Amino acid sequence: MILSCSNIDKTFVDNHVIKSASFHIEDNEKAAIVGINGAGKTTLLKIITGSLPADAGLVTFAKDKSFGYLAQHQAVDSENTIFDELLSVKQEVLELEASIRQMEQDMKHVSGEKLELLLQKYARLTHRFEDINGYAYKSEITGILKGLGFEEETFSKKVETLSGGQKTRVALGKLLLKKPDLIMLDEPTNHLDLNAIAWLETYLLNYKGAVMIVSHDRYFLDRIATKIIEIDNGVVSSFHGNYSAYAEQKEHLRTEQMNAYLNQQREIKHQEEVIDKLKQFNREKSIRRAESREKMLDKIERLEKPVEVRADMNLKLTPHKTSGNDVMQIEGLAKSFGSTHLFDNVSFEIKRGEHVAIIGDNGTGKTTLLKIINELLPPDKGYIKLGTNVEIGYYDQEQQVLHMDKTLFEEISDTYPYLTNTEIRNTLAAFLFTGEDVFKKISALSGGERGRVSLAKLMLSEANFLILDEPTNHLDITSKEILETALNAYEGTILYVSHDRYFINKTASRILELTHHKFINYIGNYDYYLEKKDILTPASDTSAKPSAKEPSEQKLEWKKQKENQANARKKENDLKKCEERIELLEQKSTALEEEMVKPENATNVEKLQKLVQDKEQVDAELEELYEKWVKLSENE
Repeated sequence: MILSCSNIDKTFVDNHVIKSASFHIEDNEKAAIVGINGAGKTTLLKIITGSLPADAGLVTFAKDKSFGYLAQHQAVDSENTIFDELLSVKQEVLELEASIRQMEQDMKHVSGEKLELLLQKYARLTHRFEDINGYAYKSEITGILKGLGFEEETFSKKVETLSGGQKTRVALGKLLLKKPDLIMLDEPTNHLDLNAIAWLETYLLNYKGAVMIVSHDRYFLDRIATKIIEIDNGVVSSFHGNYSAYAEQKEHLRTEQMNAYLNQQREIKHQEEVIDKLKQFNREKSIRRAESREKMLDKIERLEKPVEVRADMNLKLTPHKTSGNDVMQIEGLAKSFGSTHLFDNVSFEIKRGEHVAIIGDNGTGKTTLLKIINELLPPDKGYIKLGTNVEIGYYDQEQQVLHMDKTLFEEISDTYPYLTNTEIRNTLAAFLFTGEDVFKKISALSGGERGRVSLAKLMLSEANFLILDEPTNHLDITSKEILETALNAYEGTILYVSHDRYFINKTASRILELTHHKFINYIGNYDYYLEKKDILTPASDTSAKPSAKEPSEQKLEWKKQKENQANARKKENDLKKCEERIELLEQKSTALEEEMVKPENATNVEKLQKLVQDKEQVDAELEELYEKWVKLSENE
């Protein structure tokens, strides 16, 4: 075991972020921390690294074990070049290399015992130099930089001139070069393109140490993770397997919890009905039975209703106007910025109802293409033709038109005044804004939340052709699932740029890959793209169609269903007859009591004995019927 967290607790003012969390990380284990935005994932990492104190609990690292941490936004302020910045990690290698070179020079000028001692030291240093991969450190740095998306001609760029995302990639490269026993990464794929993400996956899969990752990239987590650590309402739970296995276990667990809650609620309601009925019988024994059942009911440990993580609204978004079958035609499109050549002679068509994903490396021109389609940039060559009745709705994460002083509800209602309050609330609920959330100011929302509001507005617009640039950026996993559901239900046409492979897999019916200045067309989702792109992997259809049930099996199921229905009808009929008989006998018992207290009968010993005997028989039968009624009511 490399790391143990025991009863970690953290509260910010009145927000109990982490509640008595306990888990551990084994050597070489690959663990992922998941949870909605604000759940406390980054807080947990900071507590583990010691940069934030816990209110309670203990973080313990195994003896002599090292760790490295990459924050989401890593500030690397350096006058070094990119290559030299990574080279700074190899200080021991550089010092050893300098010492070895110096000794090689010194050996030329000494002899005898001095030479013998120098040779011994030289052997020790060269052995150490070999152990720490000294002979290949330059190629190791080059491999990591290229893997993270840096071209060789950019290695000489000064770090201080880089963008925030590039600086984070430099910091990631330095961390990977250090090779700590435990690597902790907070959203490492945010600034990587698809090729760089795939490279990082392979690197981490083969990494000899342990890895802890916070990420919303579900495809990445499926490839990497062997354990999922979930933070849900402050409660930290561990699940074995990758993200898909966790999602399946979580859904199964949630279903079990919901079923247990509903079963208990049904049982409580049933017992309350039985108690009420027993009290209505108004007999001494039935009242005692009712009181006994009330005591038992009071002792039941009530289960809390499981929190619904999302509202499955099954939102169906239908454009107000249907476009023609031919939505867009692009012919001979070309674009360059100075000496930077993006693409040329690009031609393709999009038909109504298609969900088309554009993929490719960073800087190849994906976003530029979207801007050309939206007439925000002119093409150098070629033309774009839109079909009949095509109305474009454009989403750009960086250019959201929202009013900071409005509430969420006002933002939607002012833009679409014809919507009812219920329609507005349902739409916002589908994008995970429920209850009092709808009255929050836009200015109080996070970047991801504002993105969801913009998407909700766009989905409500009259557009029948949605063009989306990185719609899942800054969204947590639950928000991504909401968006996937909404887009899959959308009846218009969609063209989007994304590097989220899981999202592409769920929503794309076609992929356009921008590579080597050209677009390559794939009719399928991301898995299909990988299958066709990787020619070394033979295509194989592993999907197995479920076999139809045998007629005899269907017949047996039908017969069993009919038997169950017949049994239910019989039980209902028996219960009704029992209640009718109880009512009749209770009336008879009351009538006998009235007869017994009449003066003419009270003095007639023979008549009184007969009345007492009849009442005893009636009461005995009533007792049996009470027992029978209780058993029938228990749904046995």
